[in-house]
Amino acid sequence: MLTFEKLYAEGHEEVVFFSDASCGLKAIVAINNTILGPALGGTRLWRYSDINEAITDVLRLSKGMTYKAAVSGLNLGGGKAVIIADPNEKSEALFRSYGRFLESLNGRYITAEDVNIGVEDIEHIFTETNNVCGVAKTHGGSGNPSPYTARGVFRGIEASLTKVYGDRSVKNKVVALQGAGSVGRNLGELLYKNGAKVLFTDINEKNIQAFKEAVPNAEFVSSDEIYDVNCDVYAPCALGATINDKTIDRLKCKIVAGAANNQLDETRHGEILRQKGILYAPDYLINAGGLMNVSIEFEGWSDSKATRMVDTIYDTTLKIFQISDEQDVPVHKATDMLAEARIESIRQIKGSYLGNIPHRFPGRKKRH
Repeated sequence: MLTFEKLYAEGHEEVVFFSDASCGLKAIVAINNTILGPALGGTRLWRYSDINEAITDVLRLSKGMTYKAAVSGLNLGGGKAVIIADPNEKSEALFRSYGRFLESLNGRYITAEDVNIGVEDIEHIFTETNNVCGVAKTHGGSGNPSPYTARGVFRGIEASLTKVYGDRSVKNKVVALQGAGSVGRNLGELLYKNGAKVLFTDINEKNIQAFKEAVPNAEFVSSDEIYDVNCDVYAPCALGATINDKTIDRLKCKIVAGAANNQLDETRHGEILRQKGILYAPDYLINAGGLMNVSIEFEGWSDSKATRMVDTIYDTTLKIFQISDEQDVPVHKATDMLAEARIESIRQIKGSYLGNIPHRFPGRKKRH
């Protein structure tokens, strides 16, 4: 159940429920922190079992976006949205209604793609509000952010390999990739093209077939078996909390580095990984490539600009590993420390973002 005490504990500023019976819209927007700027985070469409599951997910995800933006050096806050619906029953009306509600937030929250949301859906939202990123390139946007998310995770894996093996190359390394969706498939292609051996799993047959076509050397394993394979890197790229009490002792890897949000079921699992000698590259540190990519729409997007920014994840990840060693703390704690220090320094000179400040997308107009 959502309570003020829960919001206080996680530092959330605002949680908004949107509904429209005419199209079946049930949406929740959580704005966690806007000290650094307007909250930016994707919208996830999922068939949640109940409202409490949806609330728990959106609160966790929005807080993660705050840390992701802060550690990436972006002038953005953290927010997230979920739409409770069957992914097979999406409609133009649903997303246009959602866009109209987002417009009422006056720019405090800007959305983008997430699970089960594609560029076409973003275009429908864009019809009703300018507070959306990942718009089609033909309309001045950056399009699908998945390739950039995957590129950032790949750079994070390279940094992790540098730390563990002294060499950033993935050649001849074995990567167990959980989740063969858009980001997972793009990551698999990068790994394959650079000489890695890829083991993968997914529960969607369409994703499985597409992955096999994109990654010719990929070997499929069952969704349960993925935790038991011998590998150099375990790369979770589906839903979160796969590092938990049931799986953590089964892992046979040196590195955990993937695209999924909230990979640790509880923060204590980060310390357990450290004790087991497994290097963890926190998700919100290395999966920030998609956020970086869409953030550039603020100033005028270009592929070269996005690529240069995403590639900085390699050096930032190595910096976090160094802080972890120097402070003798788990890597996820070192990442938190860097993000929190930046937020606190800006908190001293400004308050929360109130919206209504003209800063958005030069030369870009809503669709009509």
